Amino acid sequence: MSDDFWNALDSLVNENEVVIDRPKGSSHPRFPEYIYPYNYGYLKGTTSADGGGIDIWQIDHSKNVTGIIVTVDRLKKDSEIKVLLGATEKEANEILQFHRRGDMQALLILR
Repeated sequence: MSDDFWNALDSLVNENEVVIDRPKGSSHPRFPEYIYPYNYGYLKGTTSADGGGIDIWQIDHSKNVTGIIVTVDRLKKDSEIKVLLGATEKEANEILQFHRRGDMQALLILR
């Protein structure tokens, strides 16, 4: 992937507040059996395909962009990216598995 892509993500992360609305260990609001393995939230002041902020997974308050996960949800009929902040390859793969369930599939792209 191009450095320009990663630099653009770095700018968005550095210029916008990270909001964690689903802390590590919390349950998904509609699917309580799904427990968030790491902090999940969004970048305040940004917009994603679903109309909300750009989704992020954050490890230990990091703002270092380490990758993205691209999701396709056949039930919701949408796709999105999830920005990984401070995730190691192992943590990124755990998050990837979280998104590979039911009607959702995902792809991991590491920086």
